[in-house]
Amino acid sequence: MMNVKPKMCSKERVLTAFARQEPDRVPINYFYNENIDQRLKQHYGLKANDDEALRQILGVDFRTPYVPYVGPKLFDDVPGRQVDIMGVHRVWVENAYGGYWDYVDFPLKDATLDEIAAWPMPNPDDFDTSQVAAQCQMWEQYCLSIGDPGITDFINSTGFLRSMEQVLVDLITDEPACLAYFDKKLAFQLGLMERILDAANGRIDIFWMGEDLGTQRGPMISKKLYRKHLRPRHQQMIDLAKSYDLPVVMHSCGSSSWAFDDFIEMGINVVDTLQPEVKDMAPAYLKATYGDRLAFHGCISTAGPVAYGTVQETIDDVRQKLEIMMPGGGYALSPTHQLQDNSPTENVVAMYETAQAHGWY
Repeated sequence: MMNVKPKMCSKERVLTAFARQEPDRVPINYFYNENIDQRLKQHYGLKANDDEALRQILGVDFRTPYVPYVGPKLFDDVPGRQVDIMGVHRVWVENAYGGYWDYVDFPLKDATLDEIAAWPMPNPDDFDTSQVAAQCQMWEQYCLSIGDPGITDFINSTGFLRSMEQVLVDLITDEPACLAYFDKKLAFQLGLMERILDAANGRIDIFWMGEDLGTQRGPMISKKLYRKHLRPRHQQMIDLAKSYDLPVVMHSCGSSSWAFDDFIEMGINVVDTLQPEVKDMAPAYLKATYGDRLAFHGCISTAGPVAYGTVQETIDDVRQKLEIMMPGGGYALSPTHQLQDNSPTENVVAMYETAQAHGWY
């Protein structure tokens, strides 16, 4: 497509697209596993830690300030395990392409209300926000976001500690211990997001949150359960973002379009992931059904041609998604999840080169 619009900076490009209008070109984003990230840097002759140079080459329009945890150690080390600040246990599982940190032990699986109350939770004041303003100034031409798919994300993140099976049972049975953990986590995340927003002093452009609500074949839970347990808690985070006049992006993997009408009512502006191969998530269906009320981010399947096809098949897939999703604006191109290590480097390169070549209005 020929570019006939004035060139925009990344911030203008994303905000125009997320307002469901046509920017100069489709915004581009990048999520990755470590192995593919390193292979891309080697391909372009970059240093292993040169994240910014890679993002510029790929045409990435988004940046996120880094806010490190600087508080006390909350959990003891566990031999053979990686333990994070939430107390989640992971173990390294090798595969043909490298490996993955997977979740094990589930230390809160049988926890009582008292044990949930005693479980350490990071203090929002123990995160260093002192560099947020400087990072925002450095990236002022880019779309600046805070949050990520783990903000809210009650089913997944609680499943890391209680197991997925137990959390789904907890939702059905109104388990007080699980619901208490939801609220404890939510209070921490609300406090942290507010501190980051205040430190940014009006420079943040979008707010990111998440909740995986679908399997490959249909909803993860019923709409009744969503409205009973998750929607009211999601609404608190959305209300915080709206108090700072920020558009909200909701990440939701799997077949999640069944919840989009609720998302719209709640004030969500953009939906992320958009796995095209799963039930009721075909790009044409989403664009026709929700394109006048929601913007979209994602759609390039990490289980599709970029992982399993040829370079030409990857190019064809990206061009097809652009042709469907671009008209009228309201679309940012991104992998549906982190690019996985089984994706050939040349396919990922082709994905981003095609987006930059053919994403112009």
